[in-house]
Amino acid sequence: MEPWRLLDTGHQSAAENMCLDETVLAARAKGLVPNTLRFLQFRPHCALVGFHQSVDLELRRSFCREQGIDINRRITGGGAIYFGEDTLGWEVIAGKDTTSRDVLAFYRRLCRAAIEGLRLLGVDASFRPINDIEVQGRKISGTGGTEMGPAFLFQGTLLVDLDLPTMLRALRIPAEKLKDKEIAKLKERMTCLYWELGERLPMAVIKESMVAGFARTFGAEFVPAGLTSWEQTCFNERLPEFQSTPWIDKVRRPRQDDSVLYAVHKAPGGLIRISVRIDDVRDRIKMVLITGDFFAYPKRAIPDLEARLKSCSIAKMAATVRSFFEETEPIIPGVTAEDFIQAIEEALAKRDLRHLGLSTEEANQVHIINDAMVRLPEAGVLLLPYCAKLATCELRYDKDCISCGECNVGVAYELARRHNLEPITIVDFEDLKRTLVEMKQRGVSCFLGCCCDPFFVKHREDFEKAGMGGLLMNIENTTCYDLNQESLAKQGKFGGETKLNLSVLEKVLCNRS
Repeated sequence: MEPWRLLDTGHQSAAENMCLDETVLAARAKGLVPNTLRFLQFRPHCALVGFHQSVDLELRRSFCREQGIDINRRITGGGAIYFGEDTLGWEVIAGKDTTSRDVLAFYRRLCRAAIEGLRLLGVDASFRPINDIEVQGRKISGTGGTEMGPAFLFQGTLLVDLDLPTMLRALRIPAEKLKDKEIAKLKERMTCLYWELGERLPMAVIKESMVAGFARTFGAEFVPAGLTSWEQTCFNERLPEFQSTPWIDKVRRPRQDDSVLYAVHKAPGGLIRISVRIDDVRDRIKMVLITGDFFAYPKRAIPDLEARLKSCSIAKMAATVRSFFEETEPIIPGVTAEDFIQAIEEALAKRDLRHLGLSTEEANQVHIINDAMVRLPEAGVLLLPYCAKLATCELRYDKDCISCGECNVGVAYELARRHNLEPITIVDFEDLKRTLVEMKQRGVSCFLGCCCDPFFVKHREDFEKAGMGGLLMNIENTTCYDLNQESLAKQGKFGGETKLNLSVLEKVLCNRS
């Protein structure tokens, strides 16, 4: 059996753990240490963003500060996570020859090792692509990795217990989601060892089972050992960097001004957020900021792509992205060059919306479907979501509205009729699909509508396949997606109330000809 180092660093601060990640990975890349399985825990509890994420977009700084929750940035990609003091982190730091070069197969094998450990504890866990571990459909561990030269680091979080209220407040989650009934719904999607076993196992027992799982999977013999002198020296030298504001706020949300266009694109491998600052006079891209919860190997692939696009002609943007991928061959599981091109094109397309009298900020609230800007004068239908009607309205689930004045759906109906559009309330997802087919059959070439960003991102393909042009304006207030009630909304049973952005709708209606 191949000897591996078992490194248990116990409770450390977020900065110390992040510094140790890079230190041990660097030591393995230099061949100074053997393959290593590391256990890590955090004290104080902490909130961590992925390498490509913005703290301001993902975490509530003020709450974390009040509660003594550390904030830091991982060296790996993925989404924001909360680490309680009783959450266990595990990491494999090894040579790339240890496992498959196929990233998805690599994820599967490493997750299988953790799954073996969980099964030894009596938990029937399984792999959920691309990189999660679940128990009967409920997530118990998220994973991800990065690389350095000939070595890789792959890490996972094992939820031993779960403080959902604190987690939801630390992460940037809508306040409505913090209600008891919403927390109960989240328990249908997440789980932890304590909930599964009904008892709190000693951490030593959990670690012993995890070691056994990795030993079985990799045919390894684990030898407990501490940091080498090289690692300790490197750690001491690098720690101030991981404690610094420049590291923690490495990715910032760009300041909002009238030259920054935004778009969100959902690829199979994760969400891509794009911010593009443009030079209208020279028709060039001044800056592109790419954030999201995807994983990229090497991790500097995204900053390198951003640098390649700086001062790039808008006309050459797509060719620049493709050549970057061809030359550097980054590995971004579930995300291709075309995904980045589509996301940037979606942001750039919003320039045309300013011809409708919209400010850039307002244009960023609108999604363009197919060739909507060409067909806009022909728009004949306005689609409105039932969730914008009052929850107590007798016509909430009716396709019509009597414009009683109690909510702004009635105002939208009046605006539509005044501008010769047919207003229709969509009462569930199946109704939307039927309505789109019927509109196409009766010759509608373009439509307007209102929906939330998450709904559009998830169902963009449904709108595009309908074969009509369309402009969809974002709705305000907390949506079914914010409250994890998407399945109820799909059935027409969502009880919350949203609000239409009437000012944007009216500008589009008045200036579309």
